[in-house]
Amino acid sequence: MRAGRLGVGIIGAGRVGPVLGAALANAEHAVVGITAVSEAGRDRAEAMLPGAPVLGTPELVERSELVLLAVPDDQLPSLVQGLADAGIWQPGQLVVHTSPDHGVDVLAPAMRAGAIPLAIHPAMAFTGTSVDLARLRDAYCAVTAPSPVLPIAQALVVEMGAEPFVVAERDRPAYADGVRAAVSFSTAIIDQSVGALAGIGVEHPGRVLGALVRSAVDNALTAADGQSTL
Repeated sequence: MRAGRLGVGIIGAGRVGPVLGAALANAEHAVVGITAVSEAGRDRAEAMLPGAPVLGTPELVERSELVLLAVPDDQLPSLVQGLADAGIWQPGQLVVHTSPDHGVDVLAPAMRAGAIPLAIHPAMAFTGTSVDLARLRDAYCAVTAPSPVLPIAQALVVEMGAEPFVVAERDRPAYADGVRAAVSFSTAIIDQSVGALAGIGVEHPGRVLGALVRSAVDNALTAADGQSTL
């Protein structure tokens, strides 16, 4: 490996963890392992990170220089605290979580053990497949970290192919509300439109609406950034 490359351990084999692990592997970091409980998670890990060992959480953390916590938002606080109670966090270890809701305060138990806290949330909807690696190159990631280590979070995002932007600790709840609203409203509206077209016998309504939805969203996003769509 090149100098400065890290041994990365991934906790969580949902749609996000294996993809970000693969993105870091593409940047020549070494994936030392991943946790996976379900068969679907193991299959996803094998597809995205072939050859990466499936490890228990304590062993994975002990082996890793960078620990990526890609778990559901409501599981994050207890996971971080439980590993602290067990004395598993290590001084100088990078700990990154992917929750939109939290900044670095949730990582306080790891910080007290000497770990370096980083919050990185990619603002995109994941499929858990290699398609996401291409989409990540057009994505932005919200980063929150103490000022001295903020450049580390930003550098990791750039290495994964995305664009970092800083969200202050106090603004993470508002950020989470914004990204969740975008996902939930778009999904609901498309479901409603697809249902209406299917109800009148249109075949493949998703394909029919594809160009319309993409162009409408592109126009709305362009207008949101203060640019003319004319």
